Amino acid sequence: MITKSDKNKVRQHRHTRVRGKISGTAERPRLNVYRSNKNIYAQLIDDVAGVTLASASTLDKSIEAAPKTEQAAKVGALIAERAKAANVEVVVFDRGGYLYHGRVQALAEAAREAGLKF
Repeated sequence: MITKSDKNKVRQHRHTRVRGKISGTAERPRLNVYRSNKNIYAQLIDDVAGVTLASASTLDKSIEAAPKTEQAAKVGALIAERAKAANVEVVVFDRGGYLYHGRVQALAEAAREAGLKF
């Protein structure tokens, strides 16, 4: 039987492996996604300088209660809007070791529809 902590360790290992291959720059930051059971978080990260350029999550006041997938889509649109405010149009998508499915997919597709390219 696989416990939740084992699943998370496997996800973290997968994320570490992917992070060895992708990196964000000032011109093309990394769009990092973290998904908890309750919330979803997105950050635009410049790995060269080690700074976060923009962030959005379901904890923002502008995101009201809705099903989790719809909230993730709103977070995707919000991070795209904040990226444009930071003069960012092209990003590298980092799904954080999660499957590209469900909430992660909804966030990514909403960010694409709002104008981010990746």
